Amino acid sequence: MAAPTPLPTDESHDLFRKTCERFARERIAPNAFEWEEAGLFPRELYDEAAELGILGAGYPEEYGGGGGDGLYGLIGLEALLEGGSSGVVAGLGSHGIAMPPLMNLGTDEQKQRFLPGVISGKKIAALAITEPGTGSDVSGITTRAVRDGDDYVISGAKTFITSGTRADYIMTLTRTGEDKHGGLTFFIVENDMKGYSVSRALKKTGWWASDTGELSFDEVRVPVANRMGEEGSGFVALMQNFQNERLALAYYGHATADIVFRDALEYTKERKAFGRPIAGFQVTRHKLARMATEIAAARAFNYAVTARVLAGEYLVGEVSMAKNYASDVAVRVCYDAVQLLGGMGYMRETRVERLSRDARILPIGGGTTEIMNEIIAKHLGL
Repeated sequence: MAAPTPLPTDESHDLFRKTCERFARERIAPNAFEWEEAGLFPRELYDEAAELGILGAGYPEEYGGGGGDGLYGLIGLEALLEGGSSGVVAGLGSHGIAMPPLMNLGTDEQKQRFLPGVISGKKIAALAITEPGTGSDVSGITTRAVRDGDDYVISGAKTFITSGTRADYIMTLTRTGEDKHGGLTFFIVENDMKGYSVSRALKKTGWWASDTGELSFDEVRVPVANRMGEEGSGFVALMQNFQNERLALAYYGHATADIVFRDALEYTKERKAFGRPIAGFQVTRHKLARMATEIAAARAFNYAVTARVLAGEYLVGEVSMAKNYASDVAVRVCYDAVQLLGGMGYMRETRVERLSRDARILPIGGGTTEIMNEIIAKHLGL
C-alpha cells in the first residue's frame, strides 16, 4: 500500500513517537483491560508519562516543557492508542484541551503557577465547558461568575468533564456578561476551593478508563488572579481550543480505525470456516479492502490539514471536515471489525471490542457531526 501523506516531522518527532509507542506497549497494553474494568487508571501513570517527557512535549521549556510544536501531541496520540485504551489516552492527555486557554490567555505568572505541576504529572488539569443544559451551543452557558472585590463568585454546574473526578485545576468557562459570546470568561478553579465539588462520577459507553465527572460550583470564591485574560475573552479562546481538539479527535478516528483493521486482518487470516481462512472468502476480502481504503483516505486528509495548520493557516472548515470524516470512518470500520471477529469481537477482552465502544464518542465530542456540518456549510458560503 502507498504510504500516507507525510507529516512535517524531524528526528525529534520520530524519537518522541518511539517513546510513546514503547510506553503504550509496556505500560498501557498489559493493563488496559484491568484499568478499563476498574474505570480508572493509576494516578502514578501521569508521573511515569511526565518522566519520559510525554506530558510536556510541545510546551515551552521555561514552564518545564520539552519545547517543540503542536505536532508532538498528535503524534503522541496516535502512538499511545496502540495500547488499546482510548480512555487512558484521553485521561492522560486531558491537559491537552485544558492548558491551551492558559497558554493563549494566561499571564506569565499564571503559567509559572499552574503549568509546571501539570507537565510534571503532579497535578491534573481538566477543561469545563459543557453544562447539564447546554452542549455544542456554548452561547447557552449559564454558570456565572460575579465580581466581588478581589474575587469572583462562581455558581453553576458542568458535566461530561474528562478527568473531572480527580482534577486539581479546572479551566472553567463562565458567564460574566449578557452578550451571548462576548460575555464568556475563563477561570482557573482549584479543587480545594470552598464550594467546589464533584457531584458524581459518570458511567459511559466507552472511554471507561477515563474518569468523567459532573461538577458543582456553589458560590466558589475565585481570586481575580485566577481569571484568564480580560472579561469577555473566553469565546475566542474557546474557538481556538476547539480547532486543536477537533483535529485531535480526527486523529483518534483514523488511528482507532487502523488499529482495529489490523486486528481484524490478522484474525481473518487465522480463523477458519468451512476448511479455509475466512480471509479467503470474497465478501471478507472486499470488506477489508474498503476498510483499508477509507482509513488511508482519512489519514491522508488529516495529515494534509495538519501540515497546513502547522504552517499557520486557520482552517475551520477543513478541520471540521477532517473530524467528521475520520469519525465516520472509525465508526464504520469498528462495526465491520467486530463483525469479522464474530463472537470474539463481542468479548470485552479484545482490543476491537473496546475500541469499537470508544469510537462512538467521536461524532459527538468536541462538537457533534451536525454542528460540524453547519460550520462546513457556513464556510461554503451557505
